[in-house]
Amino acid sequence: MLALAINSTESIQSYIFYILQYSISNLNAFIILVTMGFSFYLYVSKEESKEDLYNIVATEKNNSPIQLISQIKGYFYINPYLAISLAITLFSFVGIPPIIGFFAKQMILSAALDSGYVFMALVAILTSVIGAAYYLNLIKQIFFYKSDHEINPSVNNTDLTAYISSRQSAAGSLEGALDLTSSTSKEPVEKIKFTSDNIVISSSFTSVIAILTLLLLLFIYIPGE
Repeated sequence: MLALAINSTESIQSYIFYILQYSISNLNAFIILVTMGFSFYLYVSKEESKEDLYNIVATEKNNSPIQLISQIKGYFYINPYLAISLAITLFSFVGIPPIIGFFAKQMILSAALDSGYVFMALVAILTSVIGAAYYLNLIKQIFFYKSDHEINPSVNNTDLTAYISSRQSAAGSLEGALDLTSSTSKEPVEKIKFTSDNIVISSSFTSVIAILTLLLLLFIYIPGE
């Protein structure tokens, strides 16, 4: 709103750049939070009694994607890479250099000062500091507390079985899956064993998160509008 109120060439350029970087940051945060929700599938709350651990699933299974701040408490000890990626995104929201969010806020404040909007620039700085307190609270929850979750003992150190069919099409794969227990199935099927440790985040999620996080972090090397 400040950039639009100034209504100069510099402020409009700053506004467009701010919207672009903020959209990238929001998209990255959204994908990370959704991925965090999926990663809790094998976890249960430590507060549950030992007798119930084998009969329940993670609380977050019904709440994914992440809805509560308490759900990401101590997440660094579950998946440090996702936690660091989210931290970089939050630092971009705060405007900490040398992340892209800093350059966006700097451009708008510079445009405001050049146009004589000194008081509004001070108000913008004050509101940024207030907003930073909320973002940094999330950082504290992720990195400075222990997680309230642990791997469900019912799946931990348990051998799981998967069957891989050679059929390529979606329909064929479905038919192949339905025929796995049939003795008349002629499709070659491979049987593999795996554990909960082999269940990882899909490559599509990791690739998108990595690219967006690097865009936020490495903008300093190409700091142009």
